[in-house]
Amino acid sequence: MEADNFLAVCRTSDKPSLPAYARLPINRCNLPAVILGGLTYQDHPARLQLDGVADLHRALFVHLDAVPEAAARGRLFRDYMAAHFCLDQLEEAGFDPALGRRGRANWLRLLRGWGFAADGLEGAALKAWVESRFGLPPRFHGQPLRDYDGQPWRRYEEMRARALYGTNALEAQLDVLYAYCQYEFERAGAATNGVVLYRGVNRIEDHEVLADSEAEQVVLFNNLASFSGSRERAGEFGDRILEVRVPLPKILCHYRLLPGLLQSEEEYLVIGGVYRVTRAPF
Repeated sequence: MEADNFLAVCRTSDKPSLPAYARLPINRCNLPAVILGGLTYQDHPARLQLDGVADLHRALFVHLDAVPEAAARGRLFRDYMAAHFCLDQLEEAGFDPALGRRGRANWLRLLRGWGFAADGLEGAALKAWVESRFGLPPRFHGQPLRDYDGQPWRRYEEMRARALYGTNALEAQLDVLYAYCQYEFERAGAATNGVVLYRGVNRIEDHEVLADSEAEQVVLFNNLASFSGSRERAGEFGDRILEVRVPLPKILCHYRLLPGLLQSEEEYLVIGGVYRVTRAPF
């Protein structure tokens, strides 16, 4: 569905919207947070495009178009990231070792760090990227984030600043990773309306449940959350399994995108907002 048609659908929809406290008035993509973060988007997804990424990195996608094998495209993507962002020659990107180690942070280290501690510095950088690009501030980072004047939010802001200060265009690296993930979905002919994913939880009360019924619940998830493509693996993380249909444009990356990436529980990194969920049987 094109963006203009999608906006028309949203104006006539009576489905729950993303609450005002969970969105920003501006973002850096082609749909506002109030739309891409709501239930209408889950039911009728449209392509999300980050501002300027397709134009700035046009050469990458032109070269990818000429490569038929997915594995070879993955190698090309890694090589492009290393060359474009000078990841192997940080001095050429202006890196000064005297300023600390954060200049060595890159997209791959962020994803590996997320796997160890989603509420650490790497998690703060990833959540800050979602906040900036999609207009969805985090709802949890070590503690619930409910009051923008409270200590938990100030702690997140401090970690966000530490995670991004002095880095080598870290958020721009994530822009390209997201665009590459979406390119591969389109190249594979995957249906935009999404994939069914699973999340294991122990207490649904620990999540922000906006509506509840016997058949389903409406949940406001953190602005970035891990899901699994395997119901069995999700069951290892809680005694209740949530089943969610996630639109492909709200997936940052997943375990099949690149070899050795997010392998632990068939993981998908999902951009948050409001989702309709059901309870999956064990």
